Amino acid sequence: MPKKYFFYTLLSLILALLLIYYLKNIQNTASAPISAQQTNQASPSGQLTIGIQTKTTDCQIRGPLPDPDCTPGQIIESATKEQICVPGYTKSVRNVPQSEKEKVFSEYGITNRQPGEFEVDHLISLELGGSNGIANLFPEAAQPRPGFHEKDKLENYLHDQVCNDAISLSDAQLQIAHDWLYVYQKMLIK
Repeated sequence: MPKKYFFYTLLSLILALLLIYYLKNIQNTASAPISAQQTNQASPSGQLTIGIQTKTTDCQIRGPLPDPDCTPGQIIESATKEQICVPGYTKSVRNVPQSEKEKVFSEYGITNRQPGEFEVDHLISLELGGSNGIANLFPEAAQPRPGFHEKDKLENYLHDQVCNDAISLSDAQLQIAHDWLYVYQKMLIK
């Protein structure tokens, strides 16, 4: 009889360890930056969508991250490193009308908000060649931190990295689109 209980105890321990290993690997995979070799989806408008926008309603914020089904990220396909590194580039391409901002809030079910509580942010920032398309916009909160102020610091950091040839533009775009929080935490360590 004791051998039977020992066997079940040992089997339970092995299964628990396998489950912990599996969950840890899923978490690491979910937060690791993706490479520039991953496939993107072109649109006839000259914008490149990093992922596929599969939802436009019932979008859910995941902490400081957007719903990847609603906001996969989108870039201006023709934007080059040479263009984005010229001072004033973002002013020349910024164009998100209030009606589009309201649509973003609606997609995410945000009906009540205070001034300064949220901003409609570009997942891939304009200074990294991000587009003004709805697939690249999400309502980002200021609090809790990290919020949109911290993401702005990351965008500036990645822009500097691209313009100083430390990282390619496409890698910066993919990393910020995949998990800007992970990249931000990595930036703080440096």
